[in-house]
Amino acid sequence: MKRLVLAFMAFALLVGVDADISAAADIKELNITYVKSPLNIPSIVQKRMELFEKEFGPAGIAVGHPEITAGSKQTQAMAAGSVDFANCVGGTSVIIAASQGLDIKIVGIYGRSPKAFTLLVDDPAVKSLADLKGKKIAGPKGTVLHQLLVAALMKEGMKYDDVQHIAMDIPHGVAALFGGSVDAALAAGPSAADALSKGACVLFDGEGLVEAITVVAVRGELLRSHPELVRSFDKVRRASVDFMKTNPEEAFRLTAEETGLSVEQVREMAPLYDFDPEIRPSDVEELKRTQDFLLDAGLITKTIDIDSVVEVVKP
Repeated sequence: MKRLVLAFMAFALLVGVDADISAAADIKELNITYVKSPLNIPSIVQKRMELFEKEFGPAGIAVGHPEITAGSKQTQAMAAGSVDFANCVGGTSVIIAASQGLDIKIVGIYGRSPKAFTLLVDDPAVKSLADLKGKKIAGPKGTVLHQLLVAALMKEGMKYDDVQHIAMDIPHGVAALFGGSVDAALAAGPSAADALSKGACVLFDGEGLVEAITVVAVRGELLRSHPELVRSFDKVRRASVDFMKTNPEEAFRLTAEETGLSVEQVREMAPLYDFDPEIRPSDVEELKRTQDFLLDAGLITKTIDIDSVVEVVKP
């Protein structure tokens, strides 16, 4: 407990109280999705240290953390008004939702981690994607992992319909792999680490196939009506990344407790992730390439102006 108190004191030096949010008297609650997989250290730091509560609480705003992993379900919840911020969602999911008319804005990059996203098999006879033709592959749809699968199939001259993509979240997909009900599983983070320790093999990862960009998105109406809340959200998000850099062992300890990994495993996996929150020009170009992929794969039927969906939050 003493260690956590000291860590919060260090965080308090990074982020101050934002007087602007007191003007948002009509907002009583903000719902921010909590996605701890594949290894979302900033989100874990934010939730375990109650950083959003400490930022918004003084203004009388309660904070909810619905655990919604699948990107498509996050955007559906935003469309329903039950989620305000998607705090780690695949660019694929945002583009699909925006192309269908959802008022959504990308206000930051959550992470980049191509080598952390993998396709796992546990049959040594499977040497390539061609060996999985007609087979079942488990994994979440409308996500970076979905994009990875389609990109890999296209590279091998195969079609998406050449495999059976079974919609499952990552833990259930890995369990199905070992249970024998599927032939491969799209995985990342703790579930992938656990599967590898049990004998699974990586058939391929995202390097050279996708940049594996995850983003932070907000309801467009909230951004327009209360930009001060989005600024406060962004301030906490950036400060949590700074905290992770300046207090890595404490961040690793919290992540280990939250995920069931050992501190050593977290320390080993952390370098696979780039949590720099800045939206780089290369990120926008990758989102445009992602849209091209979605169109070619038949996952969207109309395009959007990516530049108009991306909104840089200014302090």
